[in-house]
Amino acid sequence: MKIFAISILLAPPSGATSMLSSASDLSSFSFFQRGSIEEFMTFFAKTVSERTQQGQRQSVQENNYIAHVYNRGGAEQLCAVIICDQEYPVRPAFSLLSKLLDDFISKVQTSSYSNPSSISFPDIQNYLQKYQDPTQADTIMRVQQELDETKIVLHKTIESVLQRGEKLDSLVDRSNALSAQSKMFYKQAKKQNSCCSIM
Repeated sequence: MKIFAISILLAPPSGATSMLSSASDLSSFSFFQRGSIEEFMTFFAKTVSERTQQGQRQSVQENNYIAHVYNRGGAEQLCAVIICDQEYPVRPAFSLLSKLLDDFISKVQTSSYSNPSSISFPDIQNYLQKYQDPTQADTIMRVQQELDETKIVLHKTIESVLQRGEKLDSLVDRSNALSAQSKMFYKQAKKQNSCCSIM
């Protein structure tokens, strides 16, 4: 998963968009290709911004790249674009764009939008680096990953018990914590499940 570029653009409902701030990571391309690729990504970001209605989110694929676009609209008329590979998940991409626009609006004055060269927003580079890992952008995804890791640990623990040669049947038989009725229930359930298993 890779984010190649993040851009914030002024996208008025009518007229051309203008780039206000951008950051890119083109280290995976050869040195001689980077200039052309950066120009293409800027063109791609401007084009999809102009064709995304205010208040709309959309994803546009071009070859091996996907541009996730969020045109916030409103009084600021801002649009954010992330260009990434096809493996980068959609929900974290849009979560990142929302956070980025909120941060930009809080730190950059609206009056400076008319002169993009005067805008200083170094935080965009931090967003690019931090969110190369999509779990940083999406708390739901991070919680799911933590749950998955817990399941893996639990599975490994059960497997390690079985690898030592102990069988669950013998543990149940030797257990003083289980009543005779519970032991009988376990054996009947196992017997019933074994007759229905598919081989």
